Amino acid sequence: MPAMPSGIPACPGTSRRHRLAAQLADIIPGAATIRVSLTDPAQVWPHPHTIVQDEAGRSMELGRTTSRVAARWILRVWPDEDWTRPHTFRLVDATLTCSDSVAAERGR
Repeated sequence: MPAMPSGIPACPGTSRRHRLAAQLADIIPGAATIRVSLTDPAQVWPHPHTIVQDEAGRSMELGRTTSRVAARWILRVWPDEDWTRPHTFRLVDATLTCSDSVAAERGR
């Protein structure tokens, strides 16, 4: 766990993913889920892309910088995931699921 200059652990008792959820909730007020992929429709090559939704499932508009920062932070916390497929990060419980899997389960 990273320590502050005083040697006190930053956010004692919380995991990295929970700290990430708290940080993202601070910079994106009202966000419930963040869908991350490397297929930005505005780019030809792989590029971080996010779709943020509130609790009601409505999409939220983000600035380009905030969108990319959120995507990169999530990618760095889970570097071993298969990022060729989109994933959804739920802020309320700090869980990451493959978005394709969630859609398939809802269709059953």
